[in-house]
Amino acid sequence: MEEIRNNVKSYILNEFLPGENPELLTDTTQLVTDGILDSLATLKLVSYLEETFKVEIKPYEIGPEYLDTLPKIAELVQSKK
Repeated sequence: MEEIRNNVKSYILNEFLPGENPELLTDTTQLVTDGILDSLATLKLVSYLEETFKVEIKPYEIGPEYLDTLPKIAELVQSKK
């Protein structure tokens, strides 16, 4: 799961937080709740997850309860494999 988390972290830093200090994106950073990911960014992230990890994310899984932190995202992807 660590590999998934690191992969997703790199994607978020490159795509949505270019130039930000990578150390500020931690396992407790709330991506959706704190507004780092808006609705369009969330859809881009879901598309990335589906393509990269060959998983299908259901519409009900596109929300903070599944996508708000790096560990939650890694757990979701891992549960789909």
